Amino acid sequence: MSEDTRPAALDSNGLDDPWGSFRVQRTSELLTLLRLLRDGSVPVVLNSPGGGALATTLWAIDEAQQRLNFSADESHPQLAALIASDEAVAVAYLDAVKLQFDLQGLLLVRGARASALQCELPRAMYRFQRREAYRVRTLERNTPTARFRHPSMPDMTLALRIMDVSIGGCALFLPHDTPALQPGLEMRGVRIDLDADTRFEITLMLHHVTSIAPSDLGVPGVRVGCEWLRLGGDAERALQRYIDQTQKRRRLLALQ
Repeated sequence: MSEDTRPAALDSNGLDDPWGSFRVQRTSELLTLLRLLRDGSVPVVLNSPGGGALATTLWAIDEAQQRLNFSADESHPQLAALIASDEAVAVAYLDAVKLQFDLQGLLLVRGARASALQCELPRAMYRFQRREAYRVRTLERNTPTARFRHPSMPDMTLALRIMDVSIGGCALFLPHDTPALQPGLEMRGVRIDLDADTRFEITLMLHHVTSIAPSDLGVPGVRVGCEWLRLGGDAERALQRYIDQTQKRRRLLALQ
């Protein structure tokens, strides 16, 4: 499991909650955040006490019964462990904000067409802003690209647009008609082409997937947040130079 999909340790050992400033408890605010997850089909990773993880989506909020319904694939090896534990910690991302909340009373509900993983409405949620490194949105005319073989379909080579980059990672645009990429994947041999002077091969760790509005890029898709793994010295210097130059170009364009 990646660090980004792993829940933060929130146990205050009986003392005042050190994470209180990040906590959301008002029902109206909780429901607003949950609706954003539901309406955007945002991936949610459910972490069991035993260390297992299951990626799913929130598809229904029953306010009257105070219940949530997540999509459930009965063939997933982690589903039985989650139900047996009766609890889980959910982690999801809305752009640069990490959401974390406890789930209680997990049970599998079988329907005529699909099954659902149902639980109680959470009493609280934590919001963590994550933006450790300065990012620049890539210049559209250069169309920076990441090329690699799909992890679950080796015969398929993907060429995904790079939306933004930082010294710590990048964001890729994955169209909806492309097979999904799951959080926690480690993708080796990824060819990064930012411009004629900035090209390198790297391993990417996929941390989170976030839905974006179709109007942003003209077609529906998701934003895939990735971390560089084992970035070499030459690649790091080239990347930093690219970030600096892109920042300067955007400032010049803003003045025109």
